[in-house]
Amino acid sequence: MKISFEKHHGAGNDFIMIDARILDENLFSKKTVKFLCDRHFGIGADGLILLMKDSKTDFRMKYFNADGIEGTMCGNGGRCIGFFASRLGIIQKKTNFVGIDGNHTAILNEDGSISLKMSDVSDIKKLNDGFLVETGSRHFVKFVDEVGRINVEETGKNLRHDNRFGEEGSNVNFVQLTESNHFLIRTFERGVEAETLACGTGTVAAAISSYIEFPTDKTSYRIKAPGGNLSVDFKEDDKAYFRDIWLTGPVKYVFSGEIEI
Repeated sequence: MKISFEKHHGAGNDFIMIDARILDENLFSKKTVKFLCDRHFGIGADGLILLMKDSKTDFRMKYFNADGIEGTMCGNGGRCIGFFASRLGIIQKKTNFVGIDGNHTAILNEDGSISLKMSDVSDIKKLNDGFLVETGSRHFVKFVDEVGRINVEETGKNLRHDNRFGEEGSNVNFVQLTESNHFLIRTFERGVEAETLACGTGTVAAAISSYIEFPTDKTSYRIKAPGGNLSVDFKEDDKAYFRDIWLTGPVKYVFSGEIEI
């Protein structure tokens, strides 16, 4: 059968967006998702996102990594699905939806950027070489002097499978602080199994780790990833609990089409 799709780009990540409200989600097997995300034989993307019906919110977000396996929360994907919902006419400037990690709010800002409210963060572990942070997806954050010199494919892959992170492993972020509350980031994403041009949940993990590692009274961060600029704002309670976390950045419609599956 043929299915319609849109391709969106969210500050470095590209996603296949599908309106699946009247589709059987069983159509999207691991093999099918992997084919759709393949950059040589399919559409090509870092991941696939289904917009599905939900009885209590505007819609439900189901996210798959490029390897065909359903993933944990994707921050840039969450921003993209807010934009996708507006293009479908489901919402206008604001939406409440549910993802794998719970409820989220997305706001379409006047400047064209989209802000996504992330889940609260309290699961933070300080390791001898970095931080392990759960932001809806597990992230290891390592601070480096020159992020441009890091071989992300090699070093990231080795750390991604580190025994400390269990069987599922972890995403890996290399972070260079350039000035107060500004940093550069490069990310190795599990599921994609390669460096991606940006990662929303990884950016949030990096901002919180930076706040802890380099104490400051400011809770707004500006981040430059290879694929674009993002910002993270949050509030802190009790020195170990972070709430009202907002991830903001651009989203662009790339193209739409149909493909046989």
